[in-house]
Amino acid sequence: MAGDSLYPIDEREVQCSAIRAQGAGGQNVNKVSSAIHLRFDIPASSLPEEVKQRLLASGDSRISQDGVLVLKAQQHRTQEQNRTAALVRLQAVVDAAALPPKPRRPTRPTAASKRRRLQGKSERSALKSQRGKVGDISS
Repeated sequence: MAGDSLYPIDEREVQCSAIRAQGAGGQNVNKVSSAIHLRFDIPASSLPEEVKQRLLASGDSRISQDGVLVLKAQQHRTQEQNRTAALVRLQAVVDAAALPPKPRRPTRPTAASKRRRLQGKSERSALKSQRGKVGDISS
C-alpha cells in the first residue's frame, strides 16, 4: 500500500466493512453505506513482535481488549475514498509505533536555576508571612 513505510500493511490482514455514515448529509447519507469500519488484529498480524508490543502498550482507545485496532472513516462521499483514508490512517498508526522511543537522558538543574527557584520560594514565603488578621502581631 504505502511505498516509503518501514512496515507496509498487508491488506489481506485488514477487515473492512461498509456502514452508514453519521451526521448531516441529506437523503443520500440515509441510504448509502459509504463509511468504512476497519478492523486490524494486531496479535495475528505479520508485524514484527516489538512493533506489536509497542502498539498494544500505546494505550490507544481505538485498540480493544483483545488487541484489535478499530478505525472508522467517513470523511468522503465514496466508499473507496473512505477505505483508502482508513488504510492510510492505519499505516500512520503502525509507522508511529515502528520507531522505538528515544531513551530519556537524565539532566541536572543548573546552579542558576536552583538559585532562581529558591529566590522565588523565599519571596513567596515573605509575601505569605505578611498575611494575617489585622492587628494580629503573632509573627
